Amino acid sequence: MQADFHYYATYCAAYLAGYSHDEALALCYSAQMTDCCTKTFLKSISATVHAATSQSQAELVDMRADIPGLQDITRIWASFHFLPKDLYAKTPRATKNYKNKYRLICGPDGELVKDTVMLAKGKSIQAAGIAMHVLADTWAHYNFAGTPSLVINNTDNNFFEIMPDGSMREIRFKHAPGASDDIENDSYNSTVFNLSENNILNLGHGHAGHLPDYSFIRYKYMPAWDNYRECLKDNPADYRKAFCQMISAMKYLRDPEGSFETGVYDEEAIAPFEDRIMSILTARRTDASEGWKTFGEELSGMTIPDFDVSEYVGEYKNAKPEERDETFLGRFIIAALSQKSMVTNKIYRSGNLLAGFSVEYSRHGFGGIRDYFKLVKESKRMQA
Repeated sequence: MQADFHYYATYCAAYLAGYSHDEALALCYSAQMTDCCTKTFLKSISATVHAATSQSQAELVDMRADIPGLQDITRIWASFHFLPKDLYAKTPRATKNYKNKYRLICGPDGELVKDTVMLAKGKSIQAAGIAMHVLADTWAHYNFAGTPSLVINNTDNNFFEIMPDGSMREIRFKHAPGASDDIENDSYNSTVFNLSENNILNLGHGHAGHLPDYSFIRYKYMPAWDNYRECLKDNPADYRKAFCQMISAMKYLRDPEGSFETGVYDEEAIAPFEDRIMSILTARRTDASEGWKTFGEELSGMTIPDFDVSEYVGEYKNAKPEERDETFLGRFIIAALSQKSMVTNKIYRSGNLLAGFSVEYSRHGFGGIRDYFKLVKESKRMQA
């Protein structure tokens, strides 16, 4: 997903869930910040790099494909963008290494989605925003894994867009970093094919380009993890469910007595706006920000400012060291460490070491740092 959904659509969902304008802005800012909080950004504000929730292309290019490097990549992408649906999923006649990668395939309504939302309960507005980013991405990044893997994330070159009238148009991919997708001519950017199983080009949905990030598109493709059998992805329907589920989740976060269950979508909340929401989701364009922004401003009667990654930097850098945890970014960092530690620990406890070693910081204290050092130490021991 992109800023159109993580920022503007999340604002709309938060407002419909009962948050005030200011609360919705803080929440959607945190949701979008999850795509921007890289190690480079954290270094620039003198914060712990272990709170990184994303990686820039430059950072990924510099990552080594050794055990610590691959574990670090997986900790970030599986925790925040490709949340595994079933850490105990069955797959016949596969090696343990393949099963571990297969079990990191992202999907909605898994146990980790519930864990993610419940983790944010009673915590900061920043924690709620991170949780909404993670939840929404389970719908967009369905069937891809947040770990480099050719045998999981690769796709066949046969992609077809299913048009509203049922006809199909062939999608062509090119590798032109920085170039825009040309949706009118069905020409999209994609990563180049790489035979190395653990190459970063085989991380997530790179082979499918930005198709998973566009709400309007319905398409057929053939994923490696399913032996290149045809798979249908209906983004308008999935994004609609993501929007409804965010409303349900945020109502739970606001209600001291409420409960959250997967598979529950707040259809009632969007009923008065059904046509409007679907018109935004199905508009054939690469960026739906304008539609969501206008809708959100009509809902609240307030102006939604553009996202600015540096908005809270001054507050954080100017705060005394002992007061930084109480700043906006300080609370975001704590929430990010908590989410990363929770997901990594769940993966580790399932017997899967692809995200490294972990301990439960709900019992043992502040998360995201000591278990990272344990990861590096143990990885070096394994390589010795």
